[in-house]
Amino acid sequence: MKYLLPIAALVIALIMSSVVIVDEREKALVLQFGRVVSVKEEPGLTFKLPLIQEVVRYDDRTLSRDIDPLEVTPSDDRRLVVDAFARYRISDVERFRQAVGVGGIATAENRLDSILRSETREILGSVSSNDILSSDRAALMLRIRNNAIEEARALGLEIIDVRLKRTDLPAQNLEATFERMRAEREREATDERARGNEAAQRVRAQADRTVVELVSDAQRQAEIIRGEADARRNAVFADAFGADPEFFEFYRSLSAYTRALQGSNSTMVMSPDSEFFNYLKSPTGATADAAASQ
Repeated sequence: MKYLLPIAALVIALIMSSVVIVDEREKALVLQFGRVVSVKEEPGLTFKLPLIQEVVRYDDRTLSRDIDPLEVTPSDDRRLVVDAFARYRISDVERFRQAVGVGGIATAENRLDSILRSETREILGSVSSNDILSSDRAALMLRIRNNAIEEARALGLEIIDVRLKRTDLPAQNLEATFERMRAEREREATDERARGNEAAQRVRAQADRTVVELVSDAQRQAEIIRGEADARRNAVFADAFGADPEFFEFYRSLSAYTRALQGSNSTMVMSPDSEFFNYLKSPTGATADAAASQ
């Protein structure tokens, strides 16, 4: 009777050690002396032989792996530092165990890193840096994923996606690149200023030409108007002379007196019997005096 309790405890321990609970988030392998004897992919309760067999569990969820930044050289020899990550899952747990052994996820991720780094260098090295930095990078990421799928399948892994998180210039190239960009922008600015000055010169020259044309046209029209006015004035004078020569002579004499006898020019030296003063000396006018003298 005294051995019954230990025996019962041993039996219970053996039964408990033979029970395996598989979580829905994982897959399990039943190993016997290191050899896979059973694969448990469905969640639930299963059994194994106690002491002889052991259970190894692996995550069945989608996993992420950040790839260490690596330097690539595109076809235009413009070096870039690429930071990427991959999403993957264990698709064939038995093959996965055979490929990585007791190393598990850590060993698998190291080998996955090598595959992805190699494919990334190969794909990105075959295109220009502009393609990598443009919207075409989505197609490049798909090519990396497709090329790495077969190699990853040999590890029992399924690569779901590969993404380039960041693409930068190496630190030693940043300053030179910035200087080149600055010089290029300064050259473009100089070209723009030169084109602006050229356009300004054309506008200024056109404006000057327009001013000269407008002034010349205005002067021409003024001369025409002045000539027409002089012609009309002369015609009026001629008509007035023809209508009354005496009055016309009188008017011209008064105009001459007005122009000659002004402020600082009121002193004149001339002969007393000059005809210039006929209307000043004669109470009846030059014509009447001339007629009387005859």
